[in-house]
Amino acid sequence: MAFQSASQLGIAPYEDASPSELWSVRSEAEVDTIIQAVYKQVLGNSYVMLSERLTADESKLKDGRYNVREFVRAVAKSELYRTRFFHSGSNFRYIEATCKHLLGRAPDGYDEVKQHTAIIEKSGFEADIDSYIDSDEYLKSFGDDTVPYMRGYTTEAGTSMVSFTHFFQLQRGPASSDVGSKSGNRARLNRLSIQNLPASVVAPSGGSDGWAFQATANDPRKKQGAIIGNEGKMYRIETTGYRSNVVNRVPKYRCSNKVYIVPLEKLITEYKRIRRQGGVIASVTPAN
Repeated sequence: MAFQSASQLGIAPYEDASPSELWSVRSEAEVDTIIQAVYKQVLGNSYVMLSERLTADESKLKDGRYNVREFVRAVAKSELYRTRFFHSGSNFRYIEATCKHLLGRAPDGYDEVKQHTAIIEKSGFEADIDSYIDSDEYLKSFGDDTVPYMRGYTTEAGTSMVSFTHFFQLQRGPASSDVGSKSGNRARLNRLSIQNLPASVVAPSGGSDGWAFQATANDPRKKQGAIIGNEGKMYRIETTGYRSNVVNRVPKYRCSNKVYIVPLEKLITEYKRIRRQGGVIASVTPAN
């Protein structure tokens, strides 16, 4: 059962957008659009000042000495990328960001993280960037003339469902930025990847009628004052978007965001009740 539509999970803009591809016959405006799309994707939607732009590499793309793949390589190997992602945090954070920027997905498990760590330690930063851009996956997905795009929200042959849930930890909607986000330069997937654990999928703020919840870091057996026993599987339902239905001038709901702890056998019943009352499911996660 789907508890959220694509738009509420923040991925509708990716589904509706067409890949940015540079044709052999193109106008100067079309090349400029490709350049902006590469900066946006490879640099994680972060702001690029005029003085930071790679003007020499842009010229090579404009006059045909570079295809899109080589311009992507130039941006990914630039001091700008190195400073923002390679030197600013741990190797784990750099790898999960670079998988997202160059392949459009989260790392497919801890083994992939270890592979890139080995390349960095043996051959260095630039060799690791080449390992993404020269991979069969990159060529099959984007070729020489298409700007990499977000594709980790889809389930493809050869990728795990765990990796699918991890994508939503890295990408919180098309307006999110990988520089200056609330999690800073800390790795998002370190423990989840090492233990091969799926992540909770919650709607980003603005993805529904109210502010979406984030997964709590508290002991899962004690949430919102509820003590969870061992008698069965319990689930934590986080909701948002309740309307203030006024009864005798007193709002029926004082808070639009609510949390419910329910056993597995009552999950569907609770889901239907919330929907009848106008609530929106922000997430459903195991509570024990």
